[in-house]
Amino acid sequence: MTRLTSVHGSFAAHVLAARLVSEGFDVELRGALCNPYPVTIGDLARVDVFVPADQVSDASYVLLVNEVDVTLDEDEDEMRRSRVKPVARVVAGGLIATALLSLLGSVV
Repeated sequence: MTRLTSVHGSFAAHVLAARLVSEGFDVELRGALCNPYPVTIGDLARVDVFVPADQVSDASYVLLVNEVDVTLDEDEDEMRRSRVKPVARVVAGGLIATALLSLLGSVV
C-alpha cells in the first residue's frame, strides 16, 4: 500500500475513502480514526489514505476530479460575498494615498 494523501479528521477521511471505494479502488485508512477523545486539529488529527501502488495514479486523478467538482459547485452568490467590494478597494486606496501624501508632506 502507498500513501495517496493525508486529511485531517476521521469524517473527512471516511468521506474520501467512500468516494475512492465507489470508484473501485482498494482503500486503507491509518491514523487518528477511532480515538475516545477525538482531536480535530494538528497532526494528532491526521489520517493517511493508502491505496495499492498500482492504483496511485488513477486515484490521484479521482482526487483532482473531486477538487474540480467542488470548485465548480460553489455558489456564485457565496463567491461574490467573500470578495472585497470595489467600493472598499477605492476607499482603502484613498486612505493609503492620503497617508503617503501626508508622510511625504511632513518629510519635505
